[in-house]
Amino acid sequence: MSAPGTTQQLQQQQHQQHPVGLYLKVWLLLFVLSTMSYMVDYFHLQGLTRWSLIVILMLLKAGLIVAVFMHMAWERLALICAILLPPLALLVLVGLMASEASHTLLTRLLFFS
Repeated sequence: MSAPGTTQQLQQQQHQQHPVGLYLKVWLLLFVLSTMSYMVDYFHLQGLTRWSLIVILMLLKAGLIVAVFMHMAWERLALICAILLPPLALLVLVGLMASEASHTLLTRLLFFS
């Protein structure tokens, strides 16, 4: 016979396992998102539409992988914030730098040409 503590630990481990169906649904969704990103090339989309769709689909796939396969969906909010907020802050700073770069370019063209 096993000790009562061992049975309780086994029950907790069984509750921590995620159903296989969840992983299959995520794989199917990743396959659909990948197919959509290939369709962007197939339909010869160009310009801002092309790159917007590629980046959006890439971020959706990365978010699914991080949330489900890296088990971030079941983590504490503090850990999620510690991992996700720094890259988001970097994206905001890159956006600000890009807008500042166009302003700097226009200023240089205006005064130094």
